[in-house]
Amino acid sequence: MSHPVDPVDVKCRPTPKGIEGRTRVAVVGAGSWGTAFARHLALRGISTTLLSRRSDHAHLMTVQRRNPEYLRTVALPPSLRIDTYNAFDFSQSNLVVLAIPSRAYAATVESLRPRLAHGVGILSLTKGLEPGTLRRLSVVLEEGMEGLSPRVAVLSGPNHAEEVSLDMPTATVVASRDIQFACELQELVSDERFRAYVNTDLVGVEIAASVKNVIALATGAADGLGFGDNTRAALMTRGLAEMARLGCAVGADQATFSGLAGMGDLVATCTSRHSRNRLAGELLAKGHSPGEIELQMGMVAEGLTAAPAVWGLARDLGCDMPITENVVALIYEGKEIRQAVQDLMGRRPKAE
Repeated sequence: MSHPVDPVDVKCRPTPKGIEGRTRVAVVGAGSWGTAFARHLALRGISTTLLSRRSDHAHLMTVQRRNPEYLRTVALPPSLRIDTYNAFDFSQSNLVVLAIPSRAYAATVESLRPRLAHGVGILSLTKGLEPGTLRRLSVVLEEGMEGLSPRVAVLSGPNHAEEVSLDMPTATVVASRDIQFACELQELVSDERFRAYVNTDLVGVEIAASVKNVIALATGAADGLGFGDNTRAALMTRGLAEMARLGCAVGADQATFSGLAGMGDLVATCTSRHSRNRLAGELLAKGHSPGEIELQMGMVAEGLTAAPAVWGLARDLGCDMPITENVVALIYEGKEIRQAVQDLMGRRPKAE
């Protein structure tokens, strides 16, 4: 098993001066996170185009200089270009950013492949596992782009789009097996508002991003039942243990889970009023179905897709993940929420 580079041993070679001026970015996905991230890059002076699937949506953003469906009050900078995904020419883009739902990931990668140049850089903002195959999304990306030799990285951490779009101080992780690519992206995205750290543990960062959304469903459900801080803290702490257990089983570095991509993102997702997964859990506790929840929220809660994938991977590996197991039973197997609470609290006593 290969091990990620120890953070203290990571040495970034100096990035070329003026990297911002030479990078041309296409952000695929004009939801909350794609919009906030594209805005951030444009304000950094980076040539950036935000791509929507729908021409009417792209037209309204171009005319109004706002996204009428997400982050509606946030102005888009004049330098940010808007276009449609199908019409855009990717040949001039040397960095493609994917900010799309996990369930659309494989299809998007397949449609992108013939439109990208060899060796293009790809930065994924999407969190989750591929439904059905249980593959990490970087694996979906690398296998789908076979022959193009793309440089692949993921960006993850406690990064709520609502706060990034308001220029609130934020820290994140850029993970890649290609440490120099991670360092170049770190230089590209970092400023006084947005601080990026590099990590070579791509596996750990992606597992953390998947599991934390499932645990957020559980904490949201506890909120929906009117439980308090003790319950939330217990779910988050034991959820972190589940995250690390699964991650280490697939070769991740334990240290990743105490960092921004692990504990940091878990805290933000389980406690924030901006967290769509926490809200989805709250609505689950009140009897709403997954379909009703997404319709009511008007946004995708990735935990609803991630939960069965995470549990499927854990089951295949023999990992004990009782919170995840009960979340899946609650959503997809008709388990009563009070019974799930009773089953979790009534488990056989054990050492921490």
